Amino acid sequence: QVQLVESGGGLVQAGASLRLSCAASGPYFHLHAMGWFRQAPGKAREFVASISMAGGTIYYTDSVKGRFTISRENTKNTLYLQMTSLKPEDTAVYYCAQRSDSLASKLMGDFEFWGQGTQVTVSS
Repeated sequence: QVQLVESGGGLVQAGASLRLSCAASGPYFHLHAMGWFRQAPGKAREFVASISMAGGTIYYTDSVKGRFTISRENTKNTLYLQMTSLKPEDTAVYYCAQRSDSLASKLMGDFEFWGQGTQVTVSS
């Protein structure tokens, strides 16, 4: 069973930066695509970014393009989300997720394993 543990969330002011990390258990992290999703209060969970197993394919939702960067360090079994120019509308619980497939995807249903989430709050 894969375990995913997110960290790095917090309370920041608009315009600030944060880097989220997701530590994954298991020896096969490098074979799986990964993704970040978020859920704001009262809203459905939504796609943020995903990355293929070797990082060659990356997708972003339009609202974060140019501000967020997804990356991975396979030797450390770790996924990252660098967030810059944060806005109040980025406030949400951010979840890390893993696919059994190697290809990046924007679809929540394609991801089999999920972390517990880390809260990001951006004040105006």
